[in-house]
Amino acid sequence: MPNAFSAELAAECRGLLWKQLGMDADDRSTWNREVVRLGVRGDDAFVRSANTTALHEAYDQLVGPGQWRPLELIGTFPVRFPVDKAREGAEDYGWHIDASFLTPEAEAGGGQDWEGELPLVPPDYDKILRCNVFSRDRALLVLILYSDTGARDAPTLLRVGSHLDVPRLLEPYGAEGTYLECGPVGAGRPQALATGQAGDAYLCHPFLVHTPITNTGTEPRFMAQPSLLPVGEFDLDRADGRHNAVERAIRRGLGRE
Repeated sequence: MPNAFSAELAAECRGLLWKQLGMDADDRSTWNREVVRLGVRGDDAFVRSANTTALHEAYDQLVGPGQWRPLELIGTFPVRFPVDKAREGAEDYGWHIDASFLTPEAEAGGGQDWEGELPLVPPDYDKILRCNVFSRDRALLVLILYSDTGARDAPTLLRVGSHLDVPRLLEPYGAEGTYLECGPVGAGRPQALATGQAGDAYLCHPFLVHTPITNTGTEPRFMAQPSLLPVGEFDLDRADGRHNAVERAIRRGLGRE
């Protein structure tokens, strides 16, 4: 979605992220990491960027009026710096869909603290995170661009149409769900780069397979990837047949449409 919010608001949000990073936007010698993954933020600027009239209208079209919750926490923020700077820590590349809920054991342990900086590769990922065919707790994957993002600026790489390949893989696990390895999922489908200007947003099906890529440009890439929360749960077998766009895509992947 072009111009989901203003470039001025995007610049305000970038300024807040620079402060959190503890780096100087004008001093490249301080850009000493390839990737820094920041947690969620509830600052007014970020909340406004994800809740514009244009975005709310789009959420209504895809999920249905009254079927989603306004975003109150924005994140996480994988900030990617040009690769000619010093590297630190493990990379987090890999084809995946974003998990949407925790295992019962992780929930019992209090979940995770998403504030501050996050590890690039959390330990025991498959023992912590889950997704299921009903896309529990995730109505949309939202990619919000806070900086201009060209083909060299670490745009998210998408496998177009791969959201239709995921439902059959998740269906056997029912409501309990699983941690899905997505390396080969949708591998034969076309790819697209999530490029755009600061203030643009991508509203993606929660099962869209994607991966980060290296920043080979000259400026850091600032982006958030919050989850739009549903009200209640998706229903793949509505008696009245009035499924929203996300549900219809899941049904299509299951061969029901």
